[in-house]
Amino acid sequence: MNKYADIIVDISHSKLDKVFQYHVPDNLTQKIVIGTVVNIPFGKGNKNLKGYVIGFTDKPNFDVDKIKDITGVASMNMSIEAHLIKLAVWMKERYACTIISALRTLVPINKKVNEKTQKEIIRIIDTDELKSYIKMWDSKNYKALSRASNHLLTCERCKQSAIIKKADVSPTVLLNLEKKGIIKINSERIYREPYNVNNIRRSKNKLPNMEQQIVINKVLSNLNKESQVHLIHGITGSGKTEVYMQIIDKVLEKGQQAIVLIPEIALTPQTVRNFISRFGNQVGVMHSKLSAGEKYDGWRRARDGDISIMIGPRSAVFTPFKNLGMIIIDEEHEMSYKSEVSPKYHAREVAIKRGEMTGAHVVLGSATPSLESYYLAKDGKYTLLELKEKAASTNKLDVRVIDMREELINGNKSIFSDTLRNEIQSKLFNKEQIILFLNRRGYSRFISCRQCGYVIKCDSCDIPYTYHAFGDKLICHYCGKTISMVSKCPSCNSKYIKQFGIGTEKVESYVKKEFPTARVLRMDLDTTTRKKSYDTILGKFRNGEADILIGTQMVAKGHDFPDVTLVGVIAADLSLYMSDFRASERTFQLLTQVTGRAGRSNLQGTAIIQSYTPEHYSIAKSKEQDYIGFYEAEIQYRQVMKYPPFSNLLVLLIQSTNEKELIRRSYELKNDILLVAPRLGLEVIGPSPANVSKIKNNYRRVILLRSIGYKELMQFINRYMERLSIKYKDISIQMDINPLISY
Repeated sequence: MNKYADIIVDISHSKLDKVFQYHVPDNLTQKIVIGTVVNIPFGKGNKNLKGYVIGFTDKPNFDVDKIKDITGVASMNMSIEAHLIKLAVWMKERYACTIISALRTLVPINKKVNEKTQKEIIRIIDTDELKSYIKMWDSKNYKALSRASNHLLTCERCKQSAIIKKADVSPTVLLNLEKKGIIKINSERIYREPYNVNNIRRSKNKLPNMEQQIVINKVLSNLNKESQVHLIHGITGSGKTEVYMQIIDKVLEKGQQAIVLIPEIALTPQTVRNFISRFGNQVGVMHSKLSAGEKYDGWRRARDGDISIMIGPRSAVFTPFKNLGMIIIDEEHEMSYKSEVSPKYHAREVAIKRGEMTGAHVVLGSATPSLESYYLAKDGKYTLLELKEKAASTNKLDVRVIDMREELINGNKSIFSDTLRNEIQSKLFNKEQIILFLNRRGYSRFISCRQCGYVIKCDSCDIPYTYHAFGDKLICHYCGKTISMVSKCPSCNSKYIKQFGIGTEKVESYVKKEFPTARVLRMDLDTTTRKKSYDTILGKFRNGEADILIGTQMVAKGHDFPDVTLVGVIAADLSLYMSDFRASERTFQLLTQVTGRAGRSNLQGTAIIQSYTPEHYSIAKSKEQDYIGFYEAEIQYRQVMKYPPFSNLLVLLIQSTNEKELIRRSYELKNDILLVAPRLGLEVIGPSPANVSKIKNNYRRVILLRSIGYKELMQFINRYMERLSIKYKDISIQMDINPLISY
């Protein structure tokens, strides 16, 4: 009986976002299953493309004579679990993307990767016979064969690489010895290991405190029930990681696997170290800084059952475990869990859906949960669990807010308040460590002419360049364009060019000038471009090779440095007045998270928050580490303004290289939307300029649609957006549902 495969072709085009059928040749029937990536001829020219098998049938939907044969299995040697195919179909509907973009997201690499092997040389003749060969090699002046054979006298089994190096011979020489029956070459596949498991000391389960045990027991009591979502609201330092590991321990005992999601690559080394010390080589890692080979090996080990725990940022949620029991999302409030490229999925939503499909449970953890998650927990949709006590420290964190307006009145124009400066000096004297936080990289925020007021902007993006002292250059943080620092004003030719604002690079300069004996490290996007730069910087700080760590939000999340007793927030207001309804929430989260890096051991922790608006509730509540107080204030604002979680948003980002045409067409698009929006209960806001109105020579405007229900937005997308995209094909329209970034 003929067998036909339903295939999604690997082309990103909405018109091809459908199922194609291909015949499965007899010689491939045993090799192809649901999820296999195959080679297929496509189109009139039979162009060789990849395709994803999503199903089979023996009854074709098309004329049999027109159905082509699959030509082979793709050399990637990767296939997708059947339940993940269903998850991709759900993502297509949930995030209004093409099925192929969802399927591509499930596979960590899109190119062929060679398997890594290790070859072992085994001598299969005795010593006397080998010596006779050596005598013959010497008489014929076969020096390479003689060197290799002499090495084999003292090594009956050894790695091929060792012989090649020590005997100074090529692999061809060894192949020659194998042909002569002197040795046997065994080839064994080995996995690329981004973290050296053997160098990490193993540890045992710690004895949980009473609060931790209550949370552990509650989650474990639900493991045999239907999939549930648990939200662990635990203050910084309450020992959430230990809770995660003890829960996972029981999941593994049941023969199941677990996924642990973390928000930042910067957290990967610390988290991996913690989990490997507990679970050894059962732990795998997946993130964007790994090589293609490391990603491939991690994916294969998970699929083949060689590991039971996968750790990584949001894409690790697609790990191909066959018996998944638990997905843990640490720092669940973080923006990085939402993809900014299609499919614009949220890892939390995907994890919950995957849990529903497989029976796996989901644990969300944070000291500052997202308002949406906490609202759902209060509403009974999630199981709310609390950790209110610190696990290691008995000292209460001393948080002080400094009004920088008063500092200025008192004649202090420095970036350091007198209080912060004195605390830094005290901690340096006591040989304790310090973190200084500023969520803006670079040396100065912009360059301006003091004579005419001209601000030097990127001509492709229409935003100010940021000055970077290293290299004396101006960099656009949106398109990456770099130019040399100017010495004259491009507008009036004045020499009075001055740097305004402050970034982490400038803070580093101030610190080195103010505290010349201090050992300083800086951690931001500029210092973490290399593969292992995160691990290197954090490792040095953890090992006591630096006194002060200066950084952006990379230093704010999840790190555990026992010797850090002071955290200084240079400018708490930077995130507060962004054009974003989540600005207060993000400010509170950042301040609470970063101040929580201090006092995580028995040493007293101090945090200094410098602000020009200390009376704002997000800053006042972060001083008290009062999440509940902040939540109650913020949720009232959200309800009055009809923002999430009381509504759902659809952002239409409209772009064109012609500004006048973009403005005209954006109003026409709004009018067309208004013809259908009222009957779906949609509120239409805009069009208005985007926060950054021009990027890479593209002008940008935004239309916002707001709805109480999610399905109304999806009805609008499914019924009307394809027609609108065709009508407005002269401009680019991108959609984002419930975005976490501000457009």
